[in-house]
Amino acid sequence: MEPSSPLLRSSSSSSSSYEAHGGSRELETILSDTATPWARRAWAATGAELRLLLRVALPAVAVYVINYLMSMSTQIFCGQLGNLELAAASLGNTGIQVFSYGLMLGMGSAVETLCGQAYGARKYGMLGVYLQRSTVLLAATGVPLAIMYVYSRPILLLLGESEHIAAAAAVFVYGLIPQIFAYAANFPIQKFLQAQSIVAPSAYISAGTLLLHLVLSWLAVYKLGLGLLGASLVLSLSWWIIVIAQFAYIIATPRCKHTWTGFTMQAFTGLCGFAKLSAASAVMLCLETWYLQILVLLAGLLDNPELSLDALSICMTLNGWVLMISIGFNAAASVRVGNELGAGNPRVAAFSVVVSTGMSFLLALIAAAIIMCLRHRISYLFTGGEAVANLVSDLCPLLAVTLILNGIQPVLSGVAVGCGWQVFVAYVNVGCYYIVGMPLGIFLGFYLGLGAKGVWSGMVIGGTLLQTLILLWVTFRTDWLQEVEKAQERIAMWEDKKRSLQQI
Repeated sequence: MEPSSPLLRSSSSSSSSYEAHGGSRELETILSDTATPWARRAWAATGAELRLLLRVALPAVAVYVINYLMSMSTQIFCGQLGNLELAAASLGNTGIQVFSYGLMLGMGSAVETLCGQAYGARKYGMLGVYLQRSTVLLAATGVPLAIMYVYSRPILLLLGESEHIAAAAAVFVYGLIPQIFAYAANFPIQKFLQAQSIVAPSAYISAGTLLLHLVLSWLAVYKLGLGLLGASLVLSLSWWIIVIAQFAYIIATPRCKHTWTGFTMQAFTGLCGFAKLSAASAVMLCLETWYLQILVLLAGLLDNPELSLDALSICMTLNGWVLMISIGFNAAASVRVGNELGAGNPRVAAFSVVVSTGMSFLLALIAAAIIMCLRHRISYLFTGGEAVANLVSDLCPLLAVTLILNGIQPVLSGVAVGCGWQVFVAYVNVGCYYIVGMPLGIFLGFYLGLGAKGVWSGMVIGGTLLQTLILLWVTFRTDWLQEVEKAQERIAMWEDKKRSLQQI
């Protein structure tokens, strides 16, 4: 990537060489029409791009919000059993499960890059191979993760968590072991469908599963008395229902007849090269998701850890809920940018970045305002303690700032995935989050005695804000013509590998 030219750099390529899907050719024509005043072109292009963007973004937001609601509802069910159960579910969900979620979602982002660009270039047969190859890699990765889950209690004790919270959290984590392998299948399937702008079926499947999940959780926790273990087992079952239903849709629908042609042994070949991109994708995303995990773990080391952990976990849950909106736009931005780069439309790719970032930022501002208005009451959705409510209210201004930053940063990460910049963003994340943000948070929280607010403040200012500014600058300076050339080279490389394997 050479961040050396303005964001909306013009292209001299003939429009006849562009074979975009849907309304992309309309967008390319609008952006190329220099005879029309700039303001009219911008208005028309924004309307056309919003139609393409929202077709992916709105169902994607629904998918991520609903899936997050499943985890949050499980946490709420556990929280109604008591503060210890809430702390255990929060630690297990946010402290342990997020580790696997980030790793699996990150590795699945390799499929997002390759499938998005291949679909834009109309290389449909490559998508099914990418899906299967990624599932094989993620399933293999799930084995050591399952072992880590089994030893979650000593791991939490080693990290300094209290004995009673670690023991309860471990019980919750045991029930999440099947969820690991559901992730291994779900994320490649999800990215495979998203690359084709097929997102609405996943939203319907997730909505139906959420209703079933609520009923089963109520039965397991309150009627059968299975407690923490029952709640987490139901969560795992719900994820497997989503996986099976989505795969059944892929097989049954004519919309995937060109991209899914059946199982192939090619899924077990060429894994080393595919693993490199998957590893880069995993590192990029894991460094972000683990950052929130570390924040929660640090809260468990503060004075009065149960209170700090409860309050911070509630804020992280609310942050995660709103973050699902930005992640939906992250998915849409990745699809739009990847498709347009594969199709050879640099102007449209650049314009998609502007529109998707602007929409996500506007929604984040609205969410932050709502959180501030409800700051004194919002904690009672999770638990009834007045001490927790006061601390949550005190943390809400920080939560609002985090929400606003998260209205920009995840979308820019989606752009990075669409372009294949995972390695570069991984370096940015290391510097921002772990060299600057975490030490600053530890200094403010522990050495200056600011507690949870200090830990969070340092990590937000030093990590999220710095990373957002860097990604904004790099995206603004990107040469989109060069990114089109790189996408074409990447597609040609993987297609040549596929042909070689077919000849063997």
